[in-house]
Amino acid sequence: MADISEEPGAGPDAVVLDARGLRALAHPLRVQLVGVLRRYGPSTATRLAERLGVNSGTASYHLRRLGAAGFVEEDAERGNARERWWRAVHRTTELNDAGLADREPEATLTYLQSVASAHTLRTQQTLDELRTMPRPWRDTFDMSDWVLRLTPEEALALRGEFRAVVARYRTDGPEAAARAPEGAERVTVVTQLLPELDAPAPADGPDGPGGPEETTGTRPS
Repeated sequence: MADISEEPGAGPDAVVLDARGLRALAHPLRVQLVGVLRRYGPSTATRLAERLGVNSGTASYHLRRLGAAGFVEEDAERGNARERWWRAVHRTTELNDAGLADREPEATLTYLQSVASAHTLRTQQTLDELRTMPRPWRDTFDMSDWVLRLTPEEALALRGEFRAVVARYRTDGPEAAARAPEGAERVTVVTQLLPELDAPAPADGPDGPGGPEETTGTRPS
């Protein structure tokens, strides 16, 4: 549900996070609520609570906070005096202010951890359903990782190429099923580009390379 990028601007259906929006989304349940509304369409706090395994009061509270921050809004066409319906305002989220993480380090980390948790949960749900999936869909499942050695410029180019490939295919949303060809189902593509910087070599000390011999713990590999 989250598109973490550094390029300026965003698509017409995207929200670009500022400090206020980042703080509003710095909660795992709020990230999940926005994601469910984007994927499945408008819903009530009660139905969302059942899906996410929380009580309706908790869901209502966080929906109101998301509403105040502009991520969700009431669906007046569906609501009535007894039920309050909510819908997502945007399709994607962009974190593209390079300095925002420096200004809001705790909120940024909490938000990114919430996104990572949502991705992990989605993967686990698919694994739980894998044995009962029709064989053609079971054969599409893939979990792969490739270790590359790139410059920052090459890593950015790789990310752009991934996005270009995904953009060639049909995006999903609450109204997409009516326009999709027969046999099309929802497919989630999760990409992670994870820099793993090499640790600097230890400086030579009086006891030889690396300084005094360590007596506790383990030396990093």
